[in-house]
Amino acid sequence: MEKYSQFRDKGTGIAPFFPIPTTPSGSALPFHIFLFIIRVPLLIFFMLAYFVVFAWLPIGSLGRKAALWCILGIPGIWWVDLQIDGVKKGSLTSKTIRDRLPHTSSIIVASSTSPLDSIYLAAIFDPIFTTTYPTSRFITRTSLLSSTFRAFRQPCLHPLTVDSQENASQLTTLSALIARHPKRPILLLPESTTTNGRAILPFSPSLLEAPPNVRIFPISLKYAPPDVTTPVPGWREGFRFLWNLCSRPTHTIRVRVAGPMFNTSRAETNGVKEEPEDAIEADREGRTEQQGEVMLTVEEKAVLDKAGEALARLGRVKRVNIGIKEKIDFVKLWGRRRT
Repeated sequence: MEKYSQFRDKGTGIAPFFPIPTTPSGSALPFHIFLFIIRVPLLIFFMLAYFVVFAWLPIGSLGRKAALWCILGIPGIWWVDLQIDGVKKGSLTSKTIRDRLPHTSSIIVASSTSPLDSIYLAAIFDPIFTTTYPTSRFITRTSLLSSTFRAFRQPCLHPLTVDSQENASQLTTLSALIARHPKRPILLLPESTTTNGRAILPFSPSLLEAPPNVRIFPISLKYAPPDVTTPVPGWREGFRFLWNLCSRPTHTIRVRVAGPMFNTSRAETNGVKEEPEDAIEADREGRTEQQGEVMLTVEEKAVLDKAGEALARLGRVKRVNIGIKEKIDFVKLWGRRRT
């Protein structure tokens, strides 16, 4: 494993891209195979029914959430350990929900470790889904289906590269997206790729486009057993994820919600920003954001650090200084090992 040492963070020694080994079934293997055979067809049927039928019916937010909870319940996700900063267990009130949880015109900053992240957050908050990039302040609005399966796709450094398959006309900012959808929260996965849940990667600067008066809620999701994380893309890891998910009797999601924070860097600049259209054009020409490097002010770096530290504290992990560029190299090396 020495050849993978370059993909460990030098400061902490943490390797955020290594898949977590599957726990051997042992004598329970026949039972696990039985569960897998029963659950997989049901899971596929319910997911097809949701994305092909229910997602397009006028059943409202509650109807969609109920259908998503059915999808989560099939593989045995029956218990969610929810804890909110500053709120004692069992004392959740309507005022607490309004003040301490994401709601309309707020931003969810969540950790990214598994396809289950998007499904769970959709079942709770029904947010607008987005794709972030580590070298751009711009985001792309996406769907729940795309956000879920993005966990199995190669990470992308920049939205205007050929690999991203994205169009400049699809790019937007958090401010513009909130203005268009004031009645729903926005989900941001600022690490821009999945990890094994053992560290927090550097954040995308897209969070810095949040309006200064909009609440930002860091949310950490961790799973037990932890082998349902998908730090490596590809169909092989997809099958391993499906086996780990559907062959176990139960799974637990540990959810931690931090108190709201604000984008103070935007407030201090009095909102003097480039217009999205101009900045996108500049992005294309490489004037404002070079691929692999983003210029940040001291105030902007402080906002990203505060959000990153909040996620690290909630997840009881550390922040690392390796990101998507290292993950792309790791995936290439890991793929050669598997062939």
